[in-house]
Amino acid sequence: MGVLSMSIPPIAAHADAPPVLSRTVEVEGVQLFYREAGPADAPVLLLLHGFPSSSHMFRDLMPRLTDRYRVIAPDYPGFGHSAAPALSAFAYRFDRLADMIEGLADKLGLKRYVLYLHDYGGPVGFRLALRQPERVRGLIIQNAVANAEGWNPDVTAPMAPFWAKRNAVTEQPFRDLLQPQTTRFQYEHGATLKERLSPDGWTMDQAGLDRPGNHAIQLELLHDYQSNFAAYPAWQRYLRDRQPPILVTWGRNDPFFTLKAVEFYREQVPGTEVHLFDAGHFALETHAPEIARHIRDFMARLPPLE
Repeated sequence: MGVLSMSIPPIAAHADAPPVLSRTVEVEGVQLFYREAGPADAPVLLLLHGFPSSSHMFRDLMPRLTDRYRVIAPDYPGFGHSAAPALSAFAYRFDRLADMIEGLADKLGLKRYVLYLHDYGGPVGFRLALRQPERVRGLIIQNAVANAEGWNPDVTAPMAPFWAKRNAVTEQPFRDLLQPQTTRFQYEHGATLKERLSPDGWTMDQAGLDRPGNHAIQLELLHDYQSNFAAYPAWQRYLRDRQPPILVTWGRNDPFFTLKAVEFYREQVPGTEVHLFDAGHFALETHAPEIARHIRDFMARLPPLE
């Protein structure tokens, strides 16, 4: 299946690593927050977060990369420190999240980049790759799926009723996803290096979810997740046709996504490099040093920028 990455010596942040800066940029009238560090002329890594997190999930990874790479981690509208327009002012759909990140990349002058995809970062990132494949130098995939079989069927069971007929009853399993105990579960389930697991991750995410109006935003996106299942064939064609360099760093104890997703990437792109960790959905929370080492090795092997 891959390499079980348990014994790699951790690497510290580079002594001369540039500081991580907090910035905002306006895209289509919406203020987007992003974290950025690294030399302006260095190869770019665009880090795309998952649910219910934000760029905060990359706090331990970024300092380990920024001596050599320009690393940018945005928050989507409604997440982290980005603006959260009302439902009447912004359509919370994955197409629109991709629009916003594409706009951010344009504003920052990002011509070529490697995409890091986690969870919701998969739907956003694959949309970017389909729209402008010439910009994407490679993919780093950490617990993000591109095939229906990659899901735990117990997780997908409530989706069809919710998508077919949205009402209070069919919404309830998804409202449960927004509760503190579920957010904490997402971080703790399957994590083996418990002492590395900071409570900052899930408490920050829950603070975002608990903002006035945010549950409504998240339910809109969860309802639109059906658009991602519909898009899987297009993403799969992209993988087969373009054969992008892929690094998979995966928490093998993820309660949502299974190892069938990992096998699928290797089937579509035979050169895919896979590293499995004894971790859960948020593998970066416990394995940032090890994942950073694999990213540095992967980036160093990519064809040079012209």
